[in-house]
Amino acid sequence: MVDMSLLNANQIRAVNWGNGPLMVLAGPGSGKTRVLTSRIARIISKSAGESFHILGLTFTNKAAAEMRRRVRELVPDADRRVNLTTYHSFSVAILRQHGHLLGIRPDFLILSQEAERRAVLDEAIARTETGGAKYDSRRLLPLVTRLTAQNVAADRATEFLQDMPGNAQHISEIYGHYRRLMIENGELDYGGMVAEALRLLEHTAVARMIRGIYPYVCVDEFQDTSMAEYQLLCSVVDPDTKNLFVVADDDQTIYEWSGADPKRLKHLRQRFDMTVMELPENYRCPPKVVEMANGLIANNPRFDRTDSVAGKAEEADHIIRAMKFDTTEEEAEWVAKDIAGRPASERGRCAVLSRNWWALEQIVAALETHGVHGHLHVRKNEFANDRMVWLHSILRLANSRQDYNQLLLACRSFYDLEGINLVAANIASEAMIRDGDYLRAWTRAALRESLDPAARSFLEGAVSGLTDRLDFWGFVRGCFEWLERRQESSPAPDYETEYRIEKAVWDGLVTEATVDVARERMTLSALLQQIDLHSKEPPAPKGAVPCYTIFTSKGLEFDHTYLIRLVEGELPDWRASNKGSESREVCEERRICFVAVTRTQKSLTLTWPLSISGRSRKPSRFLAEMGAEQNMTEPPITAPGLYGS
Repeated sequence: MVDMSLLNANQIRAVNWGNGPLMVLAGPGSGKTRVLTSRIARIISKSAGESFHILGLTFTNKAAAEMRRRVRELVPDADRRVNLTTYHSFSVAILRQHGHLLGIRPDFLILSQEAERRAVLDEAIARTETGGAKYDSRRLLPLVTRLTAQNVAADRATEFLQDMPGNAQHISEIYGHYRRLMIENGELDYGGMVAEALRLLEHTAVARMIRGIYPYVCVDEFQDTSMAEYQLLCSVVDPDTKNLFVVADDDQTIYEWSGADPKRLKHLRQRFDMTVMELPENYRCPPKVVEMANGLIANNPRFDRTDSVAGKAEEADHIIRAMKFDTTEEEAEWVAKDIAGRPASERGRCAVLSRNWWALEQIVAALETHGVHGHLHVRKNEFANDRMVWLHSILRLANSRQDYNQLLLACRSFYDLEGINLVAANIASEAMIRDGDYLRAWTRAALRESLDPAARSFLEGAVSGLTDRLDFWGFVRGCFEWLERRQESSPAPDYETEYRIEKAVWDGLVTEATVDVARERMTLSALLQQIDLHSKEPPAPKGAVPCYTIFTSKGLEFDHTYLIRLVEGELPDWRASNKGSESREVCEERRICFVAVTRTQKSLTLTWPLSISGRSRKPSRFLAEMGAEQNMTEPPITAPGLYGS
């Protein structure tokens, strides 16, 4: 049996829900992950001996890993009956098995870089017979991304684009070429993976098979779904049993730019005739923060629901400060000095949040002047160290033997490694004359050069094994052995540190990829797809002060939170600032602010500068809505002061 002694009455009701559709509206700090994982564990425990599986969908790999960890703690052998994954990973798995029905190769490459996607879009523009040449891929790519996230079919794009500037027919034609080129090239971008998986589920047999495997579907953070993800979810839920369990919070819908819509909760509720439960208790934030957050979000149109209520008592270290500064330099200096004045053991439990990452760079620099390390958390889709770039590009080239972009990367990074200039265009030309295999041609070209004995031995052995037998594990092992033996003429400490950090990231990604699939059964394409689905961001150095954009902080919590740059034009951002407080744009910015202030567990510090780069700024309207501005503390201050005291 699943231990529910730590759950409150509302949480127990949700965990014990039987069959049929349920929507759980769960605010910040309400224990939604515990409820979701406890429900999954309960279903497994009550169905011991049965063979059906449970599908759990969420948005980030980190969240999926945390859900898997918690379910394992409750039911140690749960892995064999639970698939807790992201929409993208789930889509990749479907396409790998059944994508051939749409002409999609199982070893498709995932395009995670904007430059790679723009190259495909440039080709799509070139294929457009009339009017295409006037379009620039850099400006058009966001629209193509939106069309894909909204799951707009190529033959319906003209209708969708009617009210937008530009020639709808031309853009529609370019979009259609883009989607088709991806499949022709054996490539998919993130949005395309979900859209193509959804198109695949229109094959009734595939959808029926998946529904048979997963009679129960559980979803975390439903409010963040794009239209394509929403439709994918609806496609995998059995329309007869409707065993759908959704945890959501419309107040935390902050990804409208990527296709999320707070109204989607109402659409889902109507589609499946869902019962709604609430988890209003907030066990994370101090009561005064809960009060401020309620006052802020009350200005938005919302789902018919109860305000959050404080689940913990006020304590002496529950501190709230609101402070203004003349400039961003003064703001950053004060924040850095305030954090530096805390005990070293406490700094890592602080976090600095901002609407935009460039404001955080100033904070990191200010922290360094006070002898404190700051770590700016940003998603990193690719490796940066030339050793890791070369390893990754060669593996991708082995998987897709005519991928010119990977050939370019292999040549450039090998030059950085060995100082040997291999010309990609010449290698590609030679390959097309012979067998069309860029990897073989690259290896032949490299072996014609004056290499040191260790490099030649490695290329003749491990690279040839990769080329001829697709022995990628042997190649990876040999590559790291070669890289470890290489003697740098003047090794730079920063270069070596970067390599060590990225190698550790690689090792972690490989370990995670092989949790469910044994190494001997793992294919190269599956390994690359799993690696490409994950960020390459290294963990923060121990004791460093984490600095997050509000978007990347979602789902996290900190003892002490500093929310900076609370001015009009920043939060709300400049696109929303000149619109009315009830506009859709300002409502989303208000939700972004709501997410930020509800990350804290003990203290909250709100700061804003009166000028940025010499231009005056008004305090954010959200300060007044939270009731913060009239309870300010004037800098400089060396010790925390109680809010409103």
